[in-house]
Order: sequence, then C-alpha cells, then structure tokens
Amino acid sequence: MNEPSAAELSRRAVAHILTTLTTTSHRGVVVDSPPGAGKTTLVVHAAQHLTRPQHPCMIVAQTNAQVDDLVSRLTQDAPHLTVARLSGQSYRAPDRLQAGPNLIITTDARQAAAADVAVATASKWANVQDWHRRWAIVDEAYQMRSDNLLQIAHLADQALFVGDPGQLDPFSTIPTQPWKGLAHDPMASAVSILLKMNPQLPVLSLPVSWRLPASAAPLISAAFYTTPFRAGTTDTERRLTFAHPGLHGGAVEQTVDLAARTGWALHELPARHTRRIDPEAAHAAISIAQRLLIREATAYCEDHPTGQPLEPGHIAIGTAHRDQAGYLQHLLRTDPRLKGIDVDTANRLQGREYAVTIVLHPLSGRRDTSGFHLEAGRLCVLTSRHRHACIVVARAGIDRLLDDHPFNEPVHLNADAKFPDGWEAHQHVLHHLTGHRIRA
Repeated sequence: MNEPSAAELSRRAVAHILTTLTTTSHRGVVVDSPPGAGKTTLVVHAAQHLTRPQHPCMIVAQTNAQVDDLVSRLTQDAPHLTVARLSGQSYRAPDRLQAGPNLIITTDARQAAAADVAVATASKWANVQDWHRRWAIVDEAYQMRSDNLLQIAHLADQALFVGDPGQLDPFSTIPTQPWKGLAHDPMASAVSILLKMNPQLPVLSLPVSWRLPASAAPLISAAFYTTPFRAGTTDTERRLTFAHPGLHGGAVEQTVDLAARTGWALHELPARHTRRIDPEAAHAAISIAQRLLIREATAYCEDHPTGQPLEPGHIAIGTAHRDQAGYLQHLLRTDPRLKGIDVDTANRLQGREYAVTIVLHPLSGRRDTSGFHLEAGRLCVLTSRHRHACIVVARAGIDRLLDDHPFNEPVHLNADAKFPDGWEAHQHVLHHLTGHRIRA
C-alpha cells in the first residue's frame, strides 16, 4: 500500500483534531505543531468549524503581531465571518488591517461581542469582564505563561491549545528562581501546567512541516521533538542555484556552495575564547550573506517552480543576544546591497521563516555553558526558520565545551525535567553539522 502524501496526512490530522475537539468531554485539546506545520491554518479552520449562529468563538494570541496575522488571515480566508480585533487604547492598526464589512477594530469588548470571532492578546482578554464563549482557541500556547491562562480560563467552556513545544518557553526580565518547582510557577508555560493538572487531556499533533526542507526535517524532528514529523516536500522540490560561480574557492565560497547543495553548512572558525560579541564571527556571517546576493542565488520550490531570485528580505541572521544582533545590524548598514536582511534574536525570530538563515551558534567562543545558552528551544528556533538552507557560524571547540561543561545550573526540587535536554539537543545538532563543516 502506498504511503499517504504529506497533504493527505495533514488533511487527516486536521480532521481528527476538529472531530476530537467537538466530541471530547474534556475542557481542552492540545495540538503540538512542528515548525511551519500550519498552526495558523489550523486556527483559521478551527474558527470556521466552531463558529455557529449564536455561538461565536474567541481567539487568544500572545503578541499584537500574532493577533494582527490571525485577523488578516481570518478576514481573507473566511469573508463570511465578522471578525473583531480587540485591542488596547494605544494600539495602532497596521496598514494591511482596514476596518470593513467583516472586520471590526475596537477597544470595546461589548462591540467585539457582536462579531462571530473576536481576537485579542491574552493580556487584553484578562481585562475583559462579563464575557463567556463556548469555544476558545489559544494560539502559540507554549509561549503563554501559566498565570495568563489562569486569568482567562473562565471566559470559555472548552479550548483548543495550539503551539510548538520545541520553541522557547515564556521568559522574564526579572529573576524567576523563587518560583521554580512550585505548582503555581507563573513562568511555566500554560500547556505544561495544564497537562500537569489535567493529564487526561487529549494531546494530538500535526505531522508535516511545510517550512523545513527534506534536508532539515529529520534532524529537527529527532533533536527537538518527541512526536516525529516529516517534510512536506521532497529533496528535488527545493534547491538553490547561483548565476555566478564562486571566486578562488575560499572558505566562504565553499560554505555557500555546500549549503546550496545539501541544505546545511557549518562555517567553523579557529578555536578561541571570545567576548559575547565576536567581530570575526560577525564579519563571517556578513560575508556569507554578501556572497549569496552577489552570486545571484535563485530559490526553487513548490511555490516558485520556475525560481525566485534571492533578495535581502529572504535572508535572516539569528543570534542569542540583542547586543550581537545590534553589532550585526551596524555592519549591515555599511553595505547598501544588504539592506532588508533581518537580524534578530531567537526570541524575536520565532514564528518567522526565510529562504536562508545564517546562525551565530549560541556556544561559539564560550568558556563554559549556561542554562540560557544550552536551552534547546533557542537552538531549535535558530535552526528551523529556513525553507532552503541553514548556515551556522561557530568557533571550533564546541564539542569539547559540551563534554567538559554538560550543565552548571542549579537543580530545583519538583521542577519537571524539560524535554529535549539542551545538552543532548546541542550534541545531536553538532554531530550532524560536523558532516557539513568548512574550516575557515
């Protein structure tokens, strides 16, 4: 019997999720989603499926940008539904969101109550009174703090929680150690506390990543996820080509060629301990981006079978720290050809995708490890934003660093062990990258 296609697997998974949601006696259903598996598509389908006359639903997102994206998709894909974008007083709608026959932009919950679907951030919903719905949909649920869920749980009878368990956990700018291991830890993700208190809740998953190419999905699945998933495309459907050959066969050219050929490359600089900002590594990342554009790369995929020229907006450079991103942004401004390349931290790159990503490895040049730099979610985000190729820039010696300093963070009683273990995930990814290494 032939194996079902990726599209058929996705269709069956969505149908099963919606059936489970509308037939279960439990108060919620959790859906784990790998990178680029169609979380937004599922949320839009679920909103249409659940909304009935006299039975509107509510959608909860974590940031204003996520709310705007959902509202934009809903108004386009479900023009028969009226959508309310519930916001705070200081919110300014982007140009792509214009109030119209099926879109209400309002700060008044009573006005939003008249819509078929109301969408707002968790913090906005926490201030809404006298509101009740049969259904709620929580998007990016793994990014939601548990205390945010507690504040809005009374607003709906049942909920669909959709999120990516491999991404970064909620974070705080203040110390959170006093709450570690406590049942009411506000910095635990909403889903982790939900399942801890309700272990019987159905947990389903989306089985296909439509973002990651066939060269990346097996690695990301094995390194960061308990439920395996596959790529939605084959080896031949995604490829990068260049209009111009590389010059002199230097390390940067070899790195670019290897990434285009295999989907991965490790541009390895000589071993050396560095400060957090490593100018040599930063300049290497910029040089790689320059060569991709100067050689006029073309990206072929299922959406662009005849090819799409690679432009600066199709490239991202990911870092662990904001000062690293700031230094790279300064370097980008010295070359007008690079205007449009996104440079940001893993936290801010979550949910976004690019043709090619260039990553400054979180452990590059460090003397020891830390929970921050070892966090599996950070590495997962950085290595799972691409549709064609991921190029990692790092100094040699990370393998020895991992062996000498597997973990140096305090252990908290009653705190659940997080899977995947950051040390193991880093080892898994590094083992793969060493097979795609170009020494600078």
